[in-house]
Amino acid sequence: MPTRLHYRLHIAGLLLLLSTALPAMAEIYIYQGLNGERLITDRPPHSSSQYDLVAKRDSLTDVGHIMANRPVSVGGPEAFSGYINSASMRYKVDVALIEAIIKVESDFNPNAVSKAGATGLMQLMLPTAQYYQVDNRFNPQQNIHGGVAHLRDLMNRYEGELPLVLAAYNAGPTAVTRYGGIPPFPETHRYISKVLKAHGEFRRYRYGSSD
Repeated sequence: MPTRLHYRLHIAGLLLLLSTALPAMAEIYIYQGLNGERLITDRPPHSSSQYDLVAKRDSLTDVGHIMANRPVSVGGPEAFSGYINSASMRYKVDVALIEAIIKVESDFNPNAVSKAGATGLMQLMLPTAQYYQVDNRFNPQQNIHGGVAHLRDLMNRYEGELPLVLAAYNAGPTAVTRYGGIPPFPETHRYISKVLKAHGEFRRYRYGSSD
């Protein structure tokens, strides 16, 4: 009977093999079959496949816990406070605003992936992540710093007018330019309201602000 050590060595060997076989910049899909077996691939299986998506990664880094069928970790503001505070100081963005955006975007789940492909705590799309030199969107530190750097650029672009900044973060600067302001998208309006509400709550209850 295989021992736990043998199983771990098998996983480690499999990941080493795949790291040499898969392209460095490929998105990695991890699927589970009907019998519980796990499949790693750089291409989504055919729609008629008997595999269900378990997770998606930008690289093979830190996929061992998924292959070993261990639970994915999530957290709250405290779990990522070091990274959030560091990014806040570096880019001069209100720490409560960063927390509010993460709350609305991913509910502090570093493994979150949207249907559109936005990934990680601050739900970075791949082109945005690449622009801000984020190699692994599932890495909380990289994701937060990339997201806050993007947020800082938007704040500079819209002179700190928060509703416009949030609209651009959600719908993209192109949409804001096209409509000359907040786009008439219900999702974007809901997003702005949620972030502003969370921002106020974090400021009051976590940082004692009376604003």
